[in-house]
Amino acid sequence: MKPALQMAKAFALLSGIGIYFAVVVGICVYLGMLADDYLYLDGKGRLLGILLGFPVAIYSTYRQLKSNAL
Repeated sequence: MKPALQMAKAFALLSGIGIYFAVVVGICVYLGMLADDYLYLDGKGRLLGILLGFPVAIYSTYRQLKSNAL
């Protein structure tokens, strides 16, 4: 594979990681906010969403990068 093509493929794969992290953590925070509203948790649901969102995003990104190894 040509170096320019390989570099473009790597850039395309890695450029979406930040957006992916933001979306996954954002969804988890949103679900935590919903839990706060319905269960009256006073912010604990949002914190739980953050604490669960990052490991989920890291693990799924790891799996994605492992399956698309350059």
